[in-house]
Amino acid sequence: MSQRIAVLIRHGDYHQLADTPSAFQPFALNEDGFKQAHGAVAKLEKMAQEENWIFDPEIHSSNLLRAWQTADVICTEMPAFSCVQGFDDLAERGVGSAANLTVSQIEDILEQDPRFESPPSNWKSNSHYRLPLQGAESLMDAGKRVAGHIQQSINQLKVPEGKNIAKVFVAHGAAFRHAAHILGVLAFDDIAKLSMYHADPVALAYDDDKGWWHLCGDWKLRQPKEDYKD
Repeated sequence: MSQRIAVLIRHGDYHQLADTPSAFQPFALNEDGFKQAHGAVAKLEKMAQEENWIFDPEIHSSNLLRAWQTADVICTEMPAFSCVQGFDDLAERGVGSAANLTVSQIEDILEQDPRFESPPSNWKSNSHYRLPLQGAESLMDAGKRVAGHIQQSINQLKVPEGKNIAKVFVAHGAAFRHAAHILGVLAFDDIAKLSMYHADPVALAYDDDKGWWHLCGDWKLRQPKEDYKD
């Protein structure tokens, strides 16, 4: 039976501000990030050959530059792809009006505002905590948003006879992991235990009767005290 596959690719490494929640940082890939994006091409080609895939020609990307650049490298180097389409729905968890402030600045703002309590010590990695600021989301909110986009996109794919069709999504690690939980692929406790390698594909397969399951590609085991980044 033919399968529909969502190929999740975390963007490459980029010029990230230190100690700053990374969701809406608008910076470009660094040298390592471009190398990682180029490396994704061979990995995708190998997966496609081993799993009997054809690719949907349109890559879906977050509109953040680091994700778009990763997708653009893949699109440029692989004849299977014709274009990259950007979507706000694929962004990482947003911190609303606190975007691109440092952790200490955000915590100071909450401390000084009489309407708010101090956030929990694990607020950056707490899946259910949402900063009490305009436009902010929880990690789970972001996961639901990304999962919805993936499910809708996969539902619209036309599966050719005798082939498996794969749709590539390039976005952000934490939102992808929470989306995988929403889709039933990861247990909740696994969200914090796992991460994603930069530009290393993880493929999830979908069947109308079976639902979703992990098909191939490796999650990254999170190291103790590893910083929680997208």
